[in-house]
Amino acid sequence: MSTVLYSGGLLFDGIGPLKENYAVLVEGDTVKDVAPIEKFADYQGEKVDTTGATLMPGIADCHVHLIYRGEANPHNSVQSASASELALRVLENAQTSLKSGITSVRDCGGKDYIEFPVRDAINSGRFLGPNIMASGRMICMTGGHGNRYGRVADGCDEVIKAVREQVHAGSDLIKIMATGGVMTPGVNPEDAHYSAEEMKAGVHEANRFHRSTASHAQGAEGIMNAVNAGITSIEHGIFMDQECLDAMLERGTYLVPTLAAVKNIINNKDNGIPAYAVEKSLRVYDRHQESFSMFYKAGGKIAMGTDAGTPFNLHGKNAMELAYMVECGMSPIDSLKAATSVGHACMQYEDRGQIKEGFKADMLIVNGNPEADIMMAADPANHKSVIKNGKLVELN
Repeated sequence: MSTVLYSGGLLFDGIGPLKENYAVLVEGDTVKDVAPIEKFADYQGEKVDTTGATLMPGIADCHVHLIYRGEANPHNSVQSASASELALRVLENAQTSLKSGITSVRDCGGKDYIEFPVRDAINSGRFLGPNIMASGRMICMTGGHGNRYGRVADGCDEVIKAVREQVHAGSDLIKIMATGGVMTPGVNPEDAHYSAEEMKAGVHEANRFHRSTASHAQGAEGIMNAVNAGITSIEHGIFMDQECLDAMLERGTYLVPTLAAVKNIINNKDNGIPAYAVEKSLRVYDRHQESFSMFYKAGGKIAMGTDAGTPFNLHGKNAMELAYMVECGMSPIDSLKAATSVGHACMQYEDRGQIKEGFKADMLIVNGNPEADIMMAADPANHKSVIKNGKLVELN
């Protein structure tokens, strides 16, 4: 089996501080050894010189929507497209993400399971792309956030049935909508949608079939309902309060903040985005950043996620979330962890997200030192190489 030795520059292994004078030996699709460069003095195989750069794990985006392309009005764009066209968009968006250093994504809601064949084709190696986990149809209440493409279910029995349908369809995780949201007209992000009992029934059923769970949860009551139900991750968490924070810390619940989603709507508010989405984004923007900061300062588990596909939130620009987290007070090294080891742990990938013996060789080589300048990792213009399962990805 062929081997490649990466050495010369800095190493970020996904866990600890950046290291100098270390080398990484990859055999096939797996990291074979990580050690001081002296250990490989007699190595005669293929070598990659990373001098002036940093070798790091590939980035995980724990919240994307592959059927959307970042249009001003994603719903209208999807409505006017055929299923075959949407499948092509899913593939294109996934491959664009990979070429931008995103080696794993968690799709948090598609349409009619169109994304599933693309997921299977990529995960099996038939097509090039990031590892994909997909939730299938979002589960929401009548009139609730996500109801245009989600599985509408009311009452505990119907929620349980909806979870079973997702499991049967082949979902990797179950996405349950705990509150209203920005991108659905006529709903309030602060309002709890599912009751505590409905959330508990849905999460329990997902756990029974060994599925992780994610909850779109913006208002405090809805966040609490999801956390108390045992949800794996809270998506957005905008109106988190101290009670929510304490409960999440106690249970080890992940926060997937998606700072990029609201920021990109506000930055493009005059470019055709529906007025209701702009109004709600302006209303929640400051609180969103505050909730992120309070959770980070408290030591909560933060996994990088972007909501890529929402208005002007482009696939391929996912890594900019690193810079947005740093802007909100996160240290650069912690943002890198959120995007690598923590993000992959949230997705329950036990052999990805670190450069460590026995882990899959999903790696990214970036210019300079991303701990000193997070834009080295955040801006794809500063990426030198992407390696997926040990193979170099063509970036052009």
